[in-house]
Amino acid sequence: MSNNMIAKAAIDKRLADIVTPTIEDMGFELVRVRLLGGQTATLQVMADRPDGGINVDELAEISIAISAVLDVEDPVLDAYNLEVSSPGIDRPLTRLKDFDAFEGYEARIETDHLIDGQRRFKGVLAGIDGDEVLLNVPEGTIGLKFDWLSEAKLILSDDLIKEMLRQRKNAGVLNEDNFDDIETNSSEEEV
Repeated sequence: MSNNMIAKAAIDKRLADIVTPTIEDMGFELVRVRLLGGQTATLQVMADRPDGGINVDELAEISIAISAVLDVEDPVLDAYNLEVSSPGIDRPLTRLKDFDAFEGYEARIETDHLIDGQRRFKGVLAGIDGDEVLLNVPEGTIGLKFDWLSEAKLILSDDLIKEMLRQRKNAGVLNEDNFDDIETNSSEEEV
């Protein structure tokens, strides 16, 4: 099974090999690595908890830990900024298990070559079957081999937002005790 969704370019694959052990030792998972060009390059590392709901403090800990490893390995010749983030709500789907975990949610998928005359597909994820990602499209259910995929992303929806909030709450990231009670004054009380 290819790893091209987590890391596309050769340098991204090398970076993924360097940071993955550290991230996994800390109990997290690598979702995606991209080294982006520009005046100063940006190394984007996306990580999450296995069950979702990573918090800002955990991202900071990962940033510190992988900075140390990257300093030792020194895989990027030029100066770069390290950016460690969570996948967000409309997250990229980079591993076969992601397509199973988000079954029932709408996604946009691109393939690296034409399949029945098209490269872009939009539909509802219907799980996986072996090495195929199943997608419900208006014409029916189609199977796309994971190795054919070049880009995949969840589409923002109310259901997806509710699910992400539930995950964050379960992970202890969202603590409703931190919110102030809203006091309402009805005009009748004031009379």
